[in-house]
Amino acid sequence: MYAVVESGGKQYRVEEGTVLVVDRLEAEAGDKVALRPVLVSGDKFLVKADELEKVKIEATVAGHERGDKIKVFKYKAKKGYSRRAGHRAELTRLEVTSLGAGSKKKAAPKKAAAKTEEPKAEAPKAEAAATETVEKKAPAKKPAAKKPAAKKPAAKKPAAEKKPAAKKKPAEKKPAAKKPAAEKKPAADKTEDKTPKEDSDGA
Repeated sequence: MYAVVESGGKQYRVEEGTVLVVDRLEAEAGDKVALRPVLVSGDKFLVKADELEKVKIEATVAGHERGDKIKVFKYKAKKGYSRRAGHRAELTRLEVTSLGAGSKKKAAPKKAAAKTEEPKAEAPKAEAAATETVEKKAPAKKPAAKKPAAKKPAAKKPAAEKKPAAKKKPAEKKPAAKKPAAEKKPAADKTEDKTPKEDSDGA
């Protein structure tokens, strides 16, 4: 199992017991420091931020030290300019003690499973007790079922008292109103005047 942690803007691959040299941390020798995980590889490959928040990676500060000296030389040709300087980095040595991947959380589901099995074992006993109580109560209800049989003759009386339905009288037919006869128009005289017409010329 390994993890990738971040410190000072740099990432390091670590395992339990790994000795790590990082940029200077504000902690004294012997103190415990928590490192921020970026990736954890174990039983599961954890990358999501929600899952990584549950993982705790701890390391102890072994001591503070300085890195090797780096020489810095600046020079400009034909200008008579040259500068010499040196630099030593401030570092902290860490020793990774634990990669907390939630081993305690894995044991918790087993206990939960044991608790869920116990009610299942008690369930058959409860069912058996319920069936016994039902069997005891069932004989007491059988005599009560015979009582409705005695009430059946009483139900026939209303059928005998039925009155014959009143006959409906046939509806009286009203005489249809007679339509007034259409007035007859006098026939046009077919006789024509047979008298000769006089000529208008006077002839």
